[in-house]
Amino acid sequence: MKTDSNSRKTFIMFLLAVLIGFFVVSFVEVLRSSFFPVGPNVQMASAVSTGNPIRPPLSFADLAERVKPAVVNISTTKTIRTGGRNFRTPFGEGTPFNRFFGRDDFFDRFFGDIPQREFKQKSLGSGFIISPDGYVFTNNHVVEQADKILVKLSSGREYEAKIIGKDAKTDIALIKIKPSGELPVVEVGDSDKVRVGDWVLAIGNPFGLEQTVTAGIVSAKGRVIGTGPYDNFIQTDASINPGNSGGPLFNMEGKVIGINTAIVAQGQGIGFAIPVNMANAILPDLKAKGKVTRGWLGISVQDISEEIASNLKQPDRNGALISDVFPDDPADKAGLKAGDIITEVNNKKIKDTHDLLLTIATFHIGDKINVKILREGKEKTFQITVTERKDGAELAAAQRSKANFGMITQDITPEIARYLGISQKTGVVVDEVQEGSPADDVGIQPHDIILQINKVRINNMKDYLRELAKNSEKKSVLMLIKRGRATFFVALRQS
Repeated sequence: MKTDSNSRKTFIMFLLAVLIGFFVVSFVEVLRSSFFPVGPNVQMASAVSTGNPIRPPLSFADLAERVKPAVVNISTTKTIRTGGRNFRTPFGEGTPFNRFFGRDDFFDRFFGDIPQREFKQKSLGSGFIISPDGYVFTNNHVVEQADKILVKLSSGREYEAKIIGKDAKTDIALIKIKPSGELPVVEVGDSDKVRVGDWVLAIGNPFGLEQTVTAGIVSAKGRVIGTGPYDNFIQTDASINPGNSGGPLFNMEGKVIGINTAIVAQGQGIGFAIPVNMANAILPDLKAKGKVTRGWLGISVQDISEEIASNLKQPDRNGALISDVFPDDPADKAGLKAGDIITEVNNKKIKDTHDLLLTIATFHIGDKINVKILREGKEKTFQITVTERKDGAELAAAQRSKANFGMITQDITPEIARYLGISQKTGVVVDEVQEGSPADDVGIQPHDIILQINKVRINNMKDYLRELAKNSEKKSVLMLIKRGRATFFVALRQS
């Protein structure tokens, strides 16, 4: 009997323990659910955490070994002139001493006889081979004004190179060497498919340290950093330093997706590369003509601010607002008007003026494109035939005069004023200064604005050419120059 009683007690205690355990677990679950609810996001995070983790490559060695033979080091030499008439004072060429001593330049008495001296300036850069017969992509600033260009291969062989074509607006240059045999070449990728966060590899010649390999990720795309109208950089944190310019940025397939170009001097891990698709787009022009011919519609555009969008009853700020249509240019002939908003070009959405500029620049002369606009809230589509963009040296070349002192000038159009960020409407803008010319000797620079010639106000190119013709027999011409917020006089001597 005692045995049965003990068994019954043991069974009852076991049941009590089970019940107590059940209530304790239930109570804990209620508390946990109250303070730490399990929602969809938590479940998703849990599911992700149990998947395969994303790890960086264990090594870049195989990739670097495969692509390095097509990467080259570039060294250049250019001649710099100093002394003689290059001496300048804080007053420019015309000084307060002239009125007392009656000299063209008072300081000539002390410094005018100093002979010009020349010295060689050397610089380093990088590049990559794109064809077995020796075509090489690099940056324009690496080879600009170089007297001699040497390309060194990964094998150690050196070849002298010549410039085939260059484009300052995108900072891209095409050079060529004559190798003894076929060369290793890079495989070109598609920069449009690059994603932020992708691993990339940079190879170049930083500080003269040949074939340096650095790795990082794509930090951002479409960066505008103020270097020119066609900024569209890939930002990366792969280490880029002086000497890397012109070198390739590779993806993990070993394909070039960018040309390393710029850095932020005061920052670390911030470098910029030109998308390789942009270089490929201008390659035919560089090869055939040595320069780039860009498309032109004949309009001046601006971004849409919040105030303008509200005034025009626009739902957003997308598109480019036409502020001016130039007479007899393609847009005018097609029927576009000031106040129209360009929203699409060939079915591609246009976000802003920069996006429009990049898009139009990709078309060839004679291409017919469909431009969709908004006019008073209604959509319209126009077909426009693209013509050649007449800015910079191309526009000014047609307006050269015999007595131009080695500089090319042009009218200040609304587009040029917008590009330079100025409100100036009168005067002529200097577009190019030839090295060693009278204009170069007195320090005139591109983007300077000529306001006066011999105290006569200059409103446009017509005034400029007229005054030059009137003073063609004089030994020197006095010009009033505006640079930024400063104005100063220079005395240009007839050559």
